[in-house]
Amino acid sequence: MDEQHASNRGRPPSVEELEFAPLTQAHAQAICNWRYPPPYDIFNRTSWQQLEAAEVDLGDSVTRSAQYLSIIDRSGQLCGFVQLFPLVGTMRLGIGLRPDLCGQGMGAELMQRLIQEARRRAPGQHIDLEVPQWNARAIKSYQRAGFVISDSYPLKIGSQWQHVYCMVLEDAKTD
Repeated sequence: MDEQHASNRGRPPSVEELEFAPLTQAHAQAICNWRYPPPYDIFNRTSWQQLEAAEVDLGDSVTRSAQYLSIIDRSGQLCGFVQLFPLVGTMRLGIGLRPDLCGQGMGAELMQRLIQEARRRAPGQHIDLEVPQWNARAIKSYQRAGFVISDSYPLKIGSQWQHVYCMVLEDAKTD
C-alpha cells in the first residue's frame, strides 16, 4: 500500500461512511495516479498532464463538473469516483474505486447509492452501465444491485478492445 493510503490500513470504510461530492481537479489528478493490477489495469488512466492537455475525460473541467462525482469518506479521503453519463432517455453509470478498496464487498450497496443519485438527476430515464465480460466480480455486484445483461458488443477501453456487456437496471425506468 502506498503512502497516500497509509491511513487506510484498518478496515475499509463502510458504504454508510461514504458520500458523493464534486470531483475536484486534485481528485482527478489522484485518480490518474491509481494503478490496478492485471487484468484490471485496463482501467488505469493516462497521465493527468495528457488528459488536461487534450481537454478530455477528467482533464476537461466542463465534463468533470457535469458528469463526475468523487466518492469520499467522512474525513474527506478520496475513495472512488462515479460518472453519470447522459444519453437520450438513459443515464449510463460508471464507477471506479481506489485500487486498495476493490474486492471489499462494497459494490452492490454502493451501486444502490449511485442508482439513487442517477434517479435524482434524471428522473424517468433508463439506467444502464457497461462492463467487460471477463469482470465477474463487477458483474456479480451489478446483478446484486438489480442490473441484468441486455446486450454485448466490442468497446475500446483505454487502448484495448474489450467485449462488454450492457447491463440495464431491471426496473428499466425510474420515477
